[in-house]
Amino acid sequence: MPRPTPSQIAFAQHLRFQQTDCERLLWTKLRDRRLANLKFRRQFPCPPYIIDFYCPYLKLAIEIDGGQHYSPAAIKADQNRTAYLNHQGIHLIRFSNLDVLHTLDALLEETLIAARSVRHCSQKDAIPTTLA
Repeated sequence: MPRPTPSQIAFAQHLRFQQTDCERLLWTKLRDRRLANLKFRRQFPCPPYIIDFYCPYLKLAIEIDGGQHYSPAAIKADQNRTAYLNHQGIHLIRFSNLDVLHTLDALLEETLIAARSVRHCSQKDAIPTTLA
């Protein structure tokens, strides 16, 4: 993975302080290893992109998409972003703002399923099958 430039790092830091309501809500569930003891970082630079939430251990990324992601141009840009991140060995899952607001528990369950699918862990490192 390419190293971020100082300006990309500064922009990621800026985004951490300017979170959307949905990002803030999801972060309350992911921070401090609250989901299956997985360490997530928020607004993680992966040049040329910044990932909303990233678990380095699993190379698992979560993107929260607002309404601006549903225009034809944005859909194409998101497809390019997904392809790039997949090429970097990062598994990306996407959720809408509505998913965060209305089905947060299901979103977290889906994240656990994705985590298990990208990492075949030993029993010691097993990822729980359900939310605690």
